[in-house]
Amino acid sequence: MEKIWLKHYPAGVPAEIEADRYASLVQLMDESFTTHRDRAAYRYMGQTFSYGEVAEQSRGFAAWLQGQGIGRGDRVALMMPNVPQYPVAVAAVLQLGAVVVNVNPLYTARELEHQLLDAGATAIVILENFAQTLQQVRSRLPALRTVVLCSMGEMLGFPKALIVDLVVRKVRKLVPAFDLPEAVRFKAALARGRTMVLRPAVVGPDDIAVLQYTGGTTGVSKGAVLLHRNLVANVLQCEAWYRPALERIDPDEQITQVCALPLYHIFGFNTNMMLGMRVGACNVLIPNPRDLPALLKELVGVRFHTFPAVNTLFQALANHPDFSTVDWSHLKISVGGGMAVQQATARLWLQKTGCAICEGYGLSETSPTVACNPTTSSSFSGSIGLPLPGTELRLLDDEGREIAPGSPGEIAVRGPQVMAGYWQRPDETAKVMTADGFFRTGDIGLMDERGYFRIVDRKKDMILVSGFNVYPNEIEDVLTQMSGVAECAVVGVPDERTGEAVKVVIVRREAGLTEQAVRAYCEQNLTGYKRPKVVEFRDDLPKTPVGKVLRRQLRTPTPA
Repeated sequence: MEKIWLKHYPAGVPAEIEADRYASLVQLMDESFTTHRDRAAYRYMGQTFSYGEVAEQSRGFAAWLQGQGIGRGDRVALMMPNVPQYPVAVAAVLQLGAVVVNVNPLYTARELEHQLLDAGATAIVILENFAQTLQQVRSRLPALRTVVLCSMGEMLGFPKALIVDLVVRKVRKLVPAFDLPEAVRFKAALARGRTMVLRPAVVGPDDIAVLQYTGGTTGVSKGAVLLHRNLVANVLQCEAWYRPALERIDPDEQITQVCALPLYHIFGFNTNMMLGMRVGACNVLIPNPRDLPALLKELVGVRFHTFPAVNTLFQALANHPDFSTVDWSHLKISVGGGMAVQQATARLWLQKTGCAICEGYGLSETSPTVACNPTTSSSFSGSIGLPLPGTELRLLDDEGREIAPGSPGEIAVRGPQVMAGYWQRPDETAKVMTADGFFRTGDIGLMDERGYFRIVDRKKDMILVSGFNVYPNEIEDVLTQMSGVAECAVVGVPDERTGEAVKVVIVRREAGLTEQAVRAYCEQNLTGYKRPKVVEFRDDLPKTPVGKVLRRQLRTPTPA
């Protein structure tokens, strides 16, 4: 496929990036620690942590881990929300040539056990709020030798303002009782490590940096093997793509990012943390983005410039009564990813902030970003934009043959950000990688004459109604523009007559919204085979911590 998208790149964005500019994430971080030493790297509960402080703390923690026998190739699990210990631990683990294993803090004991066993983790750094989960499976994890416990307020350097103290004490009440007698407190490990000598590893581009586990929504959770060169490349690709918008920020003003995306998720890991380090930005850490009043309160009085998020967060914030307490006037980039951004959400966000959402596209397996709309866009396009520098996209049919532009096909990606494969699963790797190095995403897309790509839907979520393809995203996009609908999700359910039928689950914005009104609206806006046969109302939709709707949980009715 001709790279026709290059003709439509924003001015100043190169066709290729210097993917080997840094030998590793360690080299990239070291440069940032030195260059931006006195700048704020993170803001958390009103306190700032400089690049120099993060560098010093990470070296101390790395020395302590090394003293526990952690070294090159060892897998270290990190099970924390957005707290200052997380970036410190990441930098420490990578300096040792060890591998970061990102763990969702809300995992059940079963899910945690699977991931730690699959990764062969020898150490875990975990927030005490989730320690009880680890305790439940601790006896079945013989390879796990080192457990480090963190707490929400230990990095704040008490005594602090009363309000911070009250917040921390409130959070501590949320810590279930646990018993992990061998665990070491993070601050104690840090203090001990500062007295020890660190012997950093020589880390290269082909060393593994991260095992990023897929959400497991389609089966057993698998670890995407992300090498240092994959993640470095994607940081540089995103920097090149962001540059036109970043140049609109006063050069005397430090770039500030809202970090509401979980850093343990690849979207937040590379877009907030690693790209932030590359450009010398300050990340405002939001530990719990679902607590909207706390999120908005954290942003009061803060001048911030970028806000990466998922559709559900954009929507919830824009509809919150306290939204106007925050100054959105300095916002230059609103990046939507992780799930489809809906037109109604994008329209409201632009109306309220004056900053259009530029939707991007990526996966755990691609470090993550593959494509994005221009960051200086003044309107929402509904597409996922253009492939990033150095990235090739193809559309394939079921047999792996390339499809001509204008027809839907499975999106396949080739570029320096594509993973090395799935951890210890060559069979699963073979299923998704083509002979010429393209990763098959499982997403169905279209490309227009300018090289802009549009997601039609997930291949597995496509509904087949009497031989007609129905794509849930289209129906969801239509229904969310109905005034009484707060949010909705569409799935396919078995049907004796048509094979499959369309089911929609709706969260009401207006209590008086009826099934009859929904059906009348669909009759006006959707052709017959696309109209929902089943309409169900719920108080909320099941979602992953990142905000993706768990469609598989919607195929059965709500229990009575």
